[in-house]
Formats: sequence, structure tokens, C-alpha cells
Amino acid sequence: MHNSRYISADSRLEFSATRREALCQAGRGLGVAALASLLADEGLLRESRAASRRPVNPLAAKKPDFAQQATSVIMLFMAGGPSQMETFDPKPKLNDLHGQRLPESFGKVLTQQTTEESLLLGSHRTFEKCGDAGVEISDLFPHLRQCADELAVIRSLHGDSVVHAPAMYQMNSGRTLMGHPSLGSWLLYGLGSASENLPAFVVMLDPEGPLTGGPPCWSAGYLPPVYQGTQLRSGKSPVLNLDRPAGRTAAQQRRTLDLINELNGLNRSAADAELDARWASFELAFRMQSHAPQTVDLSGETLETQRLYGLDQPQTEDFGRRCLLARRLVERGVRFVQLYHGGGPGNRTWDAHGDIEENHKRMAGEADQPIAGLLKDLRRRGLLDSTLVIWVGEFGRTPMSQGKTGRDHNPFGFCGWLAGGGVKGGQTIGGTDEVGLRAVDEPHHVNDFHATILHLCGLDHYELTHLHNGREERLSDAEGEVIERVLSSPAPA
Repeated sequence: MHNSRYISADSRLEFSATRREALCQAGRGLGVAALASLLADEGLLRESRAASRRPVNPLAAKKPDFAQQATSVIMLFMAGGPSQMETFDPKPKLNDLHGQRLPESFGKVLTQQTTEESLLLGSHRTFEKCGDAGVEISDLFPHLRQCADELAVIRSLHGDSVVHAPAMYQMNSGRTLMGHPSLGSWLLYGLGSASENLPAFVVMLDPEGPLTGGPPCWSAGYLPPVYQGTQLRSGKSPVLNLDRPAGRTAAQQRRTLDLINELNGLNRSAADAELDARWASFELAFRMQSHAPQTVDLSGETLETQRLYGLDQPQTEDFGRRCLLARRLVERGVRFVQLYHGGGPGNRTWDAHGDIEENHKRMAGEADQPIAGLLKDLRRRGLLDSTLVIWVGEFGRTPMSQGKTGRDHNPFGFCGWLAGGGVKGGQTIGGTDEVGLRAVDEPHHVNDFHATILHLCGLDHYELTHLHNGREERLSDAEGEVIERVLSSPAPA
């Protein structure tokens, strides 16, 4: 029996009735229609009829299932797959076995371009125990080391695909196939928007090139299209056409929108999700002309803040600009902001097939200071306790070498971390085996990761459902358990 408070527009009740019962029901329906007609003739239904022509706001704020600490989310997606052995999961045994084949005790393994016959590749990175709890962070992240006590590092994530696009779909939507709603869309579906003047779900891509997985990574899937992500541009002009057309006033635009709404209402069905989404986009675009310019204009930020994010350095300027804009967005009530670091051809992402050293030094050099700046800025502004920050890629890298100095894709064990709203920072959770190949200590599937994120935002992943093709769909699919150790306070019974 469907017991969720989230009921889809295409839900149907099946019933059977005799011919006599059907005629009785039809007669009652005609009576109600006749009464409505009489009331309308007397002018008594004028307000109701007008109200029915106004689209119901599907983005209206909704109450969470339980008290949540995180009201906004910033997801930092390291596209391409950062290596766990070079970032947050030191493996001294791997260095001892450098140049040798994987011992038979680790079993068979097959990725895209390596097997257990491939030689093991040690890491040149040095690790330091940081913060009060001694979270181990590599020398690739000297700035992030200063934020160690904010991080809950999960070393035992695992997924189901060795291919970029399916792995990206899974990390974003819980499934390896495209067409399912993304994490941001599920959050909007469950919580609505806290801002009426800005997009509730914002996506910012890397200017180096398109994302391998593309728009399905921020799609609403089979949820109403109003919940899909809104893509902003990179650079100093994230939103185009914010200026009102020459010779047009705000009052004139408002009257035009009201006329369009009135015309739409003449033939609007009660479940016209696409029309609702189109209308919502018109309304949002109108409001953004008044509110978005000040949001995307970073010139008002102090020089100290701009330097904190690395805007004064060519290497960090772009990602730093996007991280600073993310802070400004959540500050103004945006529910979900997703930043992709890495785009275009493989080596312009974290996809280090050829040279792990060159690739990860460059990529971490672009991202380290902006990410640390974001965490520090959120903390000092009192926003970190209500903002969940996520760092993750679509998978990790193999301990076996590809060629002489590269690493292949590894979904069997990799790292991610959470910080901020509701997270117990300063800890490391789970672990991979001695060479970093598979998650063996407290293994957590991507479904668990998603269930935990929803929980931190006050949503029960079992109850957040949508009926599609006869199945109650969930972000966490048929599995997924909240990672209790991540939480700063116990989950409600």
C-alpha cells in the first residue's frame, strides 16, 4: 500500500463496479456539475475559477520529515575520478609492492584497461594527520588540511560501473542508466525552494569542456520538469539577458505574463506538469531580472574574501569564482548548488590514465584553495551549520598502473567526504584493502551515500518516493542505509 506523503500526478486508484453502481456515480457527478454551473451563474464561483487558472507552485517550501540541520547543499563533483591513494587513503603497502603484480590473495579484477596482471603503482604523495582527530590528507591539499576537523571522510564508497557516464549517473541519481531524477531534483521534490527569486537547483560546469555524462546528471527524470537543474555559465557573466528589453518596463512585463497565464488557464488541465514548468520558468526569469544581477556580481566582495577563494591567482580563479558564487547562492536561499571541476577531454578532468602525478597536481592545484576558502567562509558567516558540503567523484583509481605512470577507473573502493550541516566532522569512516582496490572495512554503496545526504536534509529516503510505471521509485533504489557515523546526532527511531 502506498504510504508516502509524496504522491505523483499519475497515481491511479483501480476499482470495479456493477452497471447500476456506475450509473449512480455518474448521476452524482452530473448533479455536482449542474450545481457548479448554477453557482457560477450567480457569481459565487468566480474566485475558485480564477484560482484554478493560477498554476499551483510546485516549488513551494515543504516541511521535512524531521528536523534537519542542512537546509542547503553544495556538491563539489570532481569529474573524472580522483585517486583515493593520492588524496585521502594512504597505502604504504602499495608502495612496498610497487612494480609487482597484484598478489593472488586480492582475487580477480577487471577494469576498462587493467587486470590483476597489471603492475602495481606506488604513490609519491605524503600524508599528514590533520586537525584534532588526525584525519589523513595528502600534500595535494595543503589548504584543505586546515579544515580537517570539518570533514567526515568516507574511504569505503563503492559503485557499479567502470565507465564514466554510467558512474556519473549513479553518483547523481542512484542508477547507472540515464533518465532517473538527480539528487538535486529529489531534494526539491521533497523540500521545495526557499527562494522565489533564484533557481532552486543550480549547476555550474567547468569551462574546459562538456561533462561526459551531460544533462542527465542534473535532470528531473520522471519527476515534474520544474525540478531539473538550471545551468549557469562559467566566467564573469553566469546569466545572460538579465537586462530588461529596451523600452520595456517591469509593469509592462508583468501585464504580459499575467495575460499569458490567463490564456494558459483557459485550457489548462489539473496535471499539466510541462505547462507548469514553462510558466514557472517565465515567472522566475522575470524575478531574476531584479534579483540575480546583485547575486552574480562579485565586485562587492572584499579583497580579502576574493583572495580567500584564490580569485587573485590564474590557477584558482575560475573554480574559486564558482565556489564564491555558490556561497552567495545558498546565502540567498538556493537549495542545491552543484559545481563540476573538470570537463572536456580526459586529462582536463581527474581522469589520470597517462600520468597520475601531473594530472592530480594540476587538478588539485586548481581546486584546493577554493574548496578550503568555501568551508572557511561558510563557517565564519554562520552558514556551515545549515549548509551541507559534499566532495566526491564518480569513482576512484586502480592501484595497478595503466602504462607506466597512470591509473585506470576503480568503482570498487574510493573516497568522498561530507562537511557542514548535521555532519560529525574530524573523522575517517571505513577503508579499502591494503592496496586501495576494494572497500572492505564498513563498505558503503552509493545508495548509502545518498540515503545519508537526504537524512541530513531532513528527508527519510524510504518515504521520499514517486510512482512511475507502477513502481514506487526512490533515490536510494531498493537499498541504501543511512551512514550513522556521519551524523552529529543520532537518527530518529
